[in-house]
Amino acid sequence: MEDQQADPGDLTTAGDATATRPVGKAARVAKTEAVRSDSLDTHVDGADTPAEETPADTVDALAEAVPLIAHRPAGRRLWVATAVASVLFVGGGAFAGAMVAPYLVERALVETKLDIARTATGAITTLWTYTPDDMNTLADRASRYLGGDFAEQYRKYIDAIVEPNKQAQVTNTTEVMGAAVESVAATGISSGVPSEATAIVYTNSVATSPVTKNIPSLRYLSYRLTMQRHGSQWLITRMSTVTSFDLTPQL
Repeated sequence: MEDQQADPGDLTTAGDATATRPVGKAARVAKTEAVRSDSLDTHVDGADTPAEETPADTVDALAEAVPLIAHRPAGRRLWVATAVASVLFVGGGAFAGAMVAPYLVERALVETKLDIARTATGAITTLWTYTPDDMNTLADRASRYLGGDFAEQYRKYIDAIVEPNKQAQVTNTTEVMGAAVESVAATGISSGVPSEATAIVYTNSVATSPVTKNIPSLRYLSYRLTMQRHGSQWLITRMSTVTSFDLTPQL
């Protein structure tokens, strides 16, 4: 019986023999690669039909993506830095104001002195420049520069010499050579605003007349003017002669 061969039609015996047959290494590798290929095909097929996302899923995803930082109050160093910056800003403004204020005061004083000098120059030129033809209106022309009692005194003086000078055909020309403001002061309710001043005016005066054969009478005169401010104008309230030199040629 040991030499009896199995019947080819006996399937049960053949299948049992195949199941118990040992499998080699090459067969196992081939089987593993087949399983991996099936898994990859399944994954790709699943990627073609992605799962639908709901709004709630989107909000949750954004919430997870945006980091939230808890609020922290300003620290002491920030408050100190802010306070220091404020103090420096205010201090800088105050320093700039302190530096500018004296400059503005000095500039205003310079402008006032220039105004006084210009007024004094114009006044002296007008008061002592005349011809026989305009002698009658000299007092009126000069009145714009005069104030107080001096205005009346000057008018009386001119009225007294009008006729004699017209008869002698006297022409007098005065040229101002220089003017300087001697003092400026603030008085009364306008404290802080200059209201009184004194000025020195240096002149050359030339007078001619047919009576003296038109030989020029040359005089060098300087005047001290006391002036007061009336509104925006400076008026002469007093005039005195400081120096007087007669340079007329003696024939």
